[in-house]
Amino acid sequence: MAFNFGTPSGTSGTAAATAAPAGGFGGFGTTSTAAGSAFSFSAPTNTGTTGLFGGTQNKGFGFGTGFGTTTGSSTGLSTGLGTGLGFGGFNTQPQQQSTLGGLFSQPTQVPTQSNQLINTASALSAPTLLGDERDAILAKWNQLQAFWGTGKGYFNNNIPPVEFTQENPFCRFKAVGYSCMPNNKDEDGLVVLVFNKKETDIRSQQQQLVESLHKVLGGNQTLAVNVEGIKTLPDDQTEVVIYVVERSPNGTSRRVPATTLYAHFEQANIKTQLQQLGVTLSMTRTELSPAQIKQLLQNPPAGVDPIIWEQAKVDNPDSEKLIPVPMVGFKELLRRLKVQDQMTKQHQTRLDIISEDISELQKNQTTSMAKIAQYKRKLMDLSHRTLQVLIKQEIQRKSGYAIQADEEQLRVQLDTIQSELNAPTQFKGRLNELMSQIRMQNHFGAVRSEERYYIDADLLREIKQHLKQQQEGLSHLISIIKDDLEDIKLVEHGLNETIHVRGSVFS
Repeated sequence: MAFNFGTPSGTSGTAAATAAPAGGFGGFGTTSTAAGSAFSFSAPTNTGTTGLFGGTQNKGFGFGTGFGTTTGSSTGLSTGLGTGLGFGGFNTQPQQQSTLGGLFSQPTQVPTQSNQLINTASALSAPTLLGDERDAILAKWNQLQAFWGTGKGYFNNNIPPVEFTQENPFCRFKAVGYSCMPNNKDEDGLVVLVFNKKETDIRSQQQQLVESLHKVLGGNQTLAVNVEGIKTLPDDQTEVVIYVVERSPNGTSRRVPATTLYAHFEQANIKTQLQQLGVTLSMTRTELSPAQIKQLLQNPPAGVDPIIWEQAKVDNPDSEKLIPVPMVGFKELLRRLKVQDQMTKQHQTRLDIISEDISELQKNQTTSMAKIAQYKRKLMDLSHRTLQVLIKQEIQRKSGYAIQADEEQLRVQLDTIQSELNAPTQFKGRLNELMSQIRMQNHFGAVRSEERYYIDADLLREIKQHLKQQQEGLSHLISIIKDDLEDIKLVEHGLNETIHVRGSVFS
């Protein structure tokens, strides 16, 4: 889907913007007949098509003819491809027009545009096709078609109908979005090639692709094709950014300018070879000059209300990096939605990769810290062993000699330090006190670190009720036992009296 923002095209005096295929922004200039679902923000054109890689330069994001600059046919890759350094005209700069033509030129067919506006107004307000009350119904039908952006508006028997497209000023399905402006210079030589293939296929055949592009450039040994980046696009398309390095016989090298490389890709035979490789779009990735940006912002695209355009400029979140672009129709909205989803997936993939890298770095840091601690312990052990060896060596060397004065002084100092350390009120006592405090803190910390369980209030209430019932049951059981004991005592007392009476009788 392509955007062509600009003035109506009908003469050869202004540069016609290249009709871009689906997936790119065509150009902000005069338009030629676009194929497929391309959007053209201007009136229908009477000029012929310029093909996929048209005869004019295409700036970054496919902004048309470079905002008024065109490349002369005598420069670029068309001269001397097989001789010299391969690119005969590399040291010559593209010819530029002194005036802002092409994209920013004013309409050259003002009467034609005025007639079209008059015909559109007649079709929407006062058609005279039938000459009765049915003309009012026809006017409403034409208005509906104009709002929708499709169909033909019949209004007069002697005048052809008006063709309603989504670029007409009355179309309601319009909005303004924002696109990033490229910040690469022409000297960087970056050219974008959009392939109708998946990213996996491009990456698996990247070397073959580079060799094929080198053959397209003539197979010159002084030229080297390099891939700057590969990015996935919606609808199983892939964007490949390339640049060409030219090496001279004296050993120096330079990048081929993007406009020169693009001019070579524009040629009919080269365009056919690129199409055979699966290329559907080619454009340069170069920054816009301040004058071009100013001219673009000052002139609203055809079919866009100037008030909406001004508001879009005010609402621009970053005027240094973003530029407003109109969106017309559901297809363009769907395309931008797919691009947004694709970028979201790429960002999520990058975040996942960063997260995995962070996890790996954390593991490496933990391993490194453990190794450092191990090496510190090993170093301390080796230091102690070395000190022991030195002590034994010194003892062996001093064996048989009397204690010298400096050694005696050192022994006295050591004895003094030892006595100070062993003093109860000095360092030893303080060390013992600190050790006891550390043990207490460790004990309290262990106690605090024990798990604590909390019971829900309702459950606690039920437990209390159950324990209360158990307590009442125990109390009742105790009272029954007491009553039984009283009964047992009475029975025992009665038995004792009976035995006593019988004893007296027998006696």
